[in-house]
Amino acid sequence: MKSSWLVGVGLCVVVLAVINLSPVQAQKAAKATPQRPPEDLMGAPRLDEGARLNPLKIALLHWYLADTSTFFKVGNQPYGLCFDGENIWTANYGDNTVSKVHASDGKVLGRFSVGGQPYGVTFDGANIWVSNEEDNTVSKLRASDGKTLGTFPAGGYPGWMTFDGENLWIPNSPVTRQFTVTKLRVRDGKILGSFPVGNAPIAAAFDGANVWVTNNGENTVTKVRASDGTVLGTFTVGYGALGVAFDGANIWVANRGDGTITELKASDGTVLGTFSAPDGPYGVAFDGAYIWVTGDRFTSVYRASDGTRVGFHQLQATGVAFDGTFVWVADTNGNGLEKF
Repeated sequence: MKSSWLVGVGLCVVVLAVINLSPVQAQKAAKATPQRPPEDLMGAPRLDEGARLNPLKIALLHWYLADTSTFFKVGNQPYGLCFDGENIWTANYGDNTVSKVHASDGKVLGRFSVGGQPYGVTFDGANIWVSNEEDNTVSKLRASDGKTLGTFPAGGYPGWMTFDGENLWIPNSPVTRQFTVTKLRVRDGKILGSFPVGNAPIAAAFDGANVWVTNNGENTVTKVRASDGTVLGTFTVGYGALGVAFDGANIWVANRGDGTITELKASDGTVLGTFSAPDGPYGVAFDGAYIWVTGDRFTSVYRASDGTRVGFHQLQATGVAFDGTFVWVADTNGNGLEKF
């Protein structure tokens, strides 16, 4: 579990047993008591408005916001997820492995050993990168067969990473409390620089030009220029910022500590909206039309155009990823994945 200093005032996960929060960094913070969603979000499948503009969703029998999912067993305590164009990869924090799952049918194609307490996974176009919190390293695995190609130092408690097309960006929180994001060249694992961000950085997203880092120990997100690491701004969001995603125009942040999600304009950091997510929001993903947010009791679906919550699934989860057709979430306590 991440040391208490990482969170400053400290965020408290509803009950540790409930979701074993982010391994060391993200379990914390006092937050609002989960509330049952209104009745109008329950019941029969809801028409996906995007289907009217995208016939492919109808052809794929995915014209509605699914209320059901399929479960697939992976390793012990999966947290981070990523998609490599064909497969879903999971970081199994509890057994020091990553699992490779065929996205089309959920078949486990392999389970590979990495460093201690793997938390995040990221695809660089050819290889899978895994952040190992216990070892303060990242592992590089060949996506085709899972072979380990190298293990590289990455700063303290490396979190959920992002890839900018050439380099990996790794949020880290060393014991020195010099909170940074590390830029690592994927070609050879060379560290190109470490740049200051906010308190207890934990996750990152790339917007095509800049890297956005959530500062889990405070109520901010930092924007860093990918070309040279210049900090372009630090913007206020909710407390205990954790998951982050880019929707093509805006940045979405899950604020675990105060039960909200924040939408910011990627161009200048202007806050466009703050929306209720009362059950400890954790991970965030964009599926082309909707924002998916995992949490302690519900995985919720928000319309990206206006932040309206249009659906939910009664499932506690952490990591979340979109494979181009379906959304996958990490059922950490269930040691598996749910596919929607």
